[in-house]
Amino acid sequence: MNNFMIRDENALYFEVGYSCDNALFIAFGDNGYFLTDGRYETEAKENLKHDKYVISLIVSRDLIRSARAILKKHEKSTLIYNPQEFSVFFFERLKNNIKINFIPKPNFHQEKRMVKTADEIALLEHSQRLNFKAFMQFAKFLNKKGKDSTESFLHYKAQGFLSKKGVYDLSFNPIVGINGNAAKPHALPSNDKLHKGDLLLFDAGLKYKRYCSDMTRTGFLGKNGISFCKEQRFLDSTLQKIYDVVLKAQEVAIKGAKPGMLASEVDTSARNVIEKAGFGKYFVHSTGHGIGLDIHELPNISPRSKIILQEGMVFSIEPGIYIPNYYGVRIEDLVVLESKGARIIGETS
Repeated sequence: MNNFMIRDENALYFEVGYSCDNALFIAFGDNGYFLTDGRYETEAKENLKHDKYVISLIVSRDLIRSARAILKKHEKSTLIYNPQEFSVFFFERLKNNIKINFIPKPNFHQEKRMVKTADEIALLEHSQRLNFKAFMQFAKFLNKKGKDSTESFLHYKAQGFLSKKGVYDLSFNPIVGINGNAAKPHALPSNDKLHKGDLLLFDAGLKYKRYCSDMTRTGFLGKNGISFCKEQRFLDSTLQKIYDVVLKAQEVAIKGAKPGMLASEVDTSARNVIEKAGFGKYFVHSTGHGIGLDIHELPNISPRSKIILQEGMVFSIEPGIYIPNYYGVRIEDLVVLESKGARIIGETS
């Protein structure tokens, strides 16, 4: 994969240490061409890293025309690209009458980033550690001022704890779900209010040096308040059973994940626990996903994934059970795959 073309911001950052919302990077062997417009010229000059490529910075009002001039100099070459990154309009103009063998390869750059370096794992672990602390701070707020607050208000407050008042970007829009709203895996915040005896699902993450974190906890607001620890005690016996099943499914999946196995086998191990307990139809999503510069990366921990797990992969394990209009339970951690198995990252005492 010496010759390729990318537009995705995280792919750009990975390759050259800088990205913006209007750029194109073309690599032919060790030679790279970073194309952007004048708005980003100064930042690009300051931030482009030249350790992987000899990079030519090209500032242009018409990226397609400038890119075509580069491509014409490399005619009869092969060039890989991700068709998901390019509009039909952009790509058709770019390749018109250019004698290059364009090879579409969806997600090729995520495949390249699938096994993390030690430095990347350290960044992901630090990001998740910061996330864990934000969860604890949010729980303290809930216990002091959360009662009778709406989901919308709690969603707003949670963002402040996650971003540390603007220090960090968020990995994604947080999910704060009370009771029945928690049964929607990607619930939008409503005006439902948090009362004593309620279930609260919280799914959130932040970015540290652009690397994402992600965690979900399902808590119970009892007489002693709420916590986001994994040991939970609910008054509803059916809900307690569901919670315990989800926790067991997560523990079994984490314990069973090993290098050399198919990602789909990890999904199966979690799904089997839930199906045997009689809740299979209420587990409506995959068991997990890779994470890195993107919140959702490879490997997919799904029933159809043919990816073979390797040391250095980092992914979520997040089984769930969702009973419509009643409640939803999800428990999520990030793990790094090591030689002896999966290790949860980011937990703090």
